[in-house]
Amino acid sequence: MTAGERVVVAGAGVAGLTTAVLLAEAGTPIHVIAEGIPGVTSLAAGAMWGPYLVEPKNKVDRWGQLSLEIFRTLAEDPATGVRLTNGIEASRTAETPPDWATTLPGFRSCEAAELPAGFTAGYRFTVPLIDMPVYLDYLLRRLRAAGGTIEQRTLRSLDDVGSATVIVNCTGLGARALVPDPDLRPIRGQHVVVTNPGLTEFFSEDTGASPDLLCFYPHGDTVVLGGTAIDGQGDLAPDEKAAAAILARCAEIEPRLADARVLEHRMGARPTRATVRVETQSWEDGTVVVHNYGHGGAGVTLSWGCGEEVRTLLASDGLAARH
Repeated sequence: MTAGERVVVAGAGVAGLTTAVLLAEAGTPIHVIAEGIPGVTSLAAGAMWGPYLVEPKNKVDRWGQLSLEIFRTLAEDPATGVRLTNGIEASRTAETPPDWATTLPGFRSCEAAELPAGFTAGYRFTVPLIDMPVYLDYLLRRLRAAGGTIEQRTLRSLDDVGSATVIVNCTGLGARALVPDPDLRPIRGQHVVVTNPGLTEFFSEDTGASPDLLCFYPHGDTVVLGGTAIDGQGDLAPDEKAAAAILARCAEIEPRLADARVLEHRMGARPTRATVRVETQSWEDGTVVVHNYGHGGAGVTLSWGCGEEVRTLLASDGLAARH
């Protein structure tokens, strides 16, 4: 970068903060602008690594694997909020396991006695679980330590960022209006956070395209229970009926959760499109825009891989410092 050049990252969810960290630590002057710091949808994530229901598969596999390697390293430091955790993903129909799961440490098929009633197949493996409030705070600290600056305000358009040579668009669902991108749609998600009655392992049901999810992720003193996936809805108000159903589904699998105290409700709108968008666009005035959005429910899973793709795109154009 030459004197006076400025890179602005729009958005402070997990995609925006991760990308900003990678660029700042590569020597690029970074300024982040976002309505929420950190972004509310990322705060609401569970979150378990798993490249689920996102395309294009060849890129998603590569992005996800790079992120997995980094999360494994981050899990060595408790301050990051990342932990490698054992658990089970199960199905009520006999199906083959997802490709991404078979390569994880400790992967094996479950014995029938390990499965809850009504389940016909299941797989045990070890995977990163990410405590999102802790993890996003870690990313913010890391960004500031690398010299990045942060500004909280609402963008009316990408032009509204002010003077910038490069804009990295990590606005999630906001990109629907800011780009605009009519192919982007919300999928409403809701989690319930409860006190941990002693759980150390996760459980997740492969529910396919169902709007009613079933999972619980222990994070020390708390457990995140899920969930919902309501296609086309972006309202972030708590749904008490949905919360009660989430609690009931999880307690049926793990009875100790029935008496857990509810601490909070977390809502988010997963920014979903047919394919994740990570690509460069040039404006007539010479501004370069790199889009990094549309991750659906896999924003955490793909965050480091997509951030590295952005860094590579800018480095190949000579627009950002290399490592």
